[in-house]
Amino acid sequence: MNNRTGQKLYEKAKSLIPGGTMLLSKRPEMFLPDNWPSYFSKSKGNKVWDLDGNQFTDMSIMGIGTNTLGYGHDEVDAAVMQTIKNGNMSTLNCPEEVYLAEKLVAMNPWADMVRFARSGGEANAIAIRIARAASGKDNVAICGYHGWHDWYLSTNHNSGDGLSGHLLPGLEPAGVPKNLKNSVFPFHYNNIEELEQIVDTQDIGVIKMEVVRNFGPEDNFLQKVRDLATQKNIVLIFDECTSGFRETFGGIYKKYGVEPDMAMYGKTIGNGYALTAVVGKRSVMEAAQKTFISSTFWTERIGPTAALKTLEVMERIQSWDIITEKGKQMQQGWQKLADAHQLSITISGIPSLTTYAFNSDDALLFKTFITQEMLKKGFLASTNFYASIAHEDVDFAQYFEALDSVYHQIKAHQNSDVDLHTLLEGPICHSGFKRLN
Repeated sequence: MNNRTGQKLYEKAKSLIPGGTMLLSKRPEMFLPDNWPSYFSKSKGNKVWDLDGNQFTDMSIMGIGTNTLGYGHDEVDAAVMQTIKNGNMSTLNCPEEVYLAEKLVAMNPWADMVRFARSGGEANAIAIRIARAASGKDNVAICGYHGWHDWYLSTNHNSGDGLSGHLLPGLEPAGVPKNLKNSVFPFHYNNIEELEQIVDTQDIGVIKMEVVRNFGPEDNFLQKVRDLATQKNIVLIFDECTSGFRETFGGIYKKYGVEPDMAMYGKTIGNGYALTAVVGKRSVMEAAQKTFISSTFWTERIGPTAALKTLEVMERIQSWDIITEKGKQMQQGWQKLADAHQLSITISGIPSLTTYAFNSDDALLFKTFITQEMLKKGFLASTNFYASIAHEDVDFAQYFEALDSVYHQIKAHQNSDVDLHTLLEGPICHSGFKRLN
C-alpha cells in the first residue's frame, strides 16, 4: 500500500502551519507518527480515501464525531447544494436561521431564544459571555472540555494544572492574560461537595459542565447541581456540543430529567457542516443585548441549511437509537475479543462515543500498533469509536476479524514471545499536547 503522499504533504504543512493542523485531535502524531495518511481526497458513508487512492473503512472518530449520519449524506448534501445554487451569502439575512431557532426552541421547551456560531469553541465563548452578563459576576465553575478560548485556558493560571482532568495535562496558558487568574475554577464530575465549596468561597456566577463525562451521574448528581444553581442564583450551562443527539433528539440531559438555563449544541447538528447553537431562557439570553457578540460568517446560509435537514433526517429515523446500538455492538465486541485473548481493558464513554484503554504500562505502544496494523488491513482504527448510521454489520465483522490477529500479537508481547517495539514502523503515538519540531 502506497500511502506516502499524505505524510509528505504533512511534513510541508508543519513548516507552514503552526502545530501542523487546525485541530489537535487530527494531528497524525495522535494516531500513527510518520505513517498516518494525514489527508483525504474523498469521504462517503463510512469510507475515506487518502491522497494515494487507498480506501479505508472509518472505525475510528468519524470526523471527530461530526458525522452520525455518515459522510456525505445524500439528503443533507442535496439541501446544501440547493443553497449554493441560490446563494450562500448576501447583504440580507438567511431565513433558515429563524426556522432553525424555532426548531431548537421546540426541542428544548424550557428555552426561548437561540444564538448561532460555527464552532464549538465559539459557542462556548458566547455562552460564557451571555451568562456572565446575565449573572453580573465574573467567576465560573467548570467541569469538562469547553474549547480553546482565553476564559477556559485561564484555569491553568490558578495554582496547579486545573485542566489536566478536563482537557489535556501540562498545558501552558501562554498568551492568556494573567489577570484572568482565579476567575475559572474546575470541579470533578460527581463531586458535589467540591462544587459546593467552590460556590461558597469564590462568588460563582456561572456553572458550566458536560452532562456526561466518561461515566454518567451518580447519587442524583445533576439534580444536586441544578438545585445548587437555583438556590444561589447561578446560571447553569450544559455543554452538549459533543453529547447532543447521541442518545436523545437533542441534549443528553433529557435522559436525566434535569434542565439547564443554557445549552450548546455542535458537532452532530449539521452532519459535518459548520453550525453550533446556544439555546437558553429568555431571562438569560436577553443579556446578549448588553454586550457585543457578532460575526460575519455566523450569517452564512450553508450551516443552518445543513442543520435543518440533518435534524429532519435524525428525527425521522431516530438516529440516536441506531448509533447507540452500534456503539454497544462495538463495546461488546471489544470486550469479547479482549477476554478471548486474556487482555485487560477498560471501556468508557456513552456507547455511540466510546473508547477503551489497555490496563498496561504499554497501553500507548499497543494503541499505536493497533493503528499501524489495522491501517494495513484497510481500517482507520485506534482505541475509540464514534458510531454512525453508516456502520453496517459487515463492517463490524471485518473489523473484528482483522483486530483478532492484532490482539494475538499484543498478547504475545505480554508473554514475552514478541517485542512489539521491533514491529513498529515509527514512533509511539502522542497521548496529549506536545510541541512539534
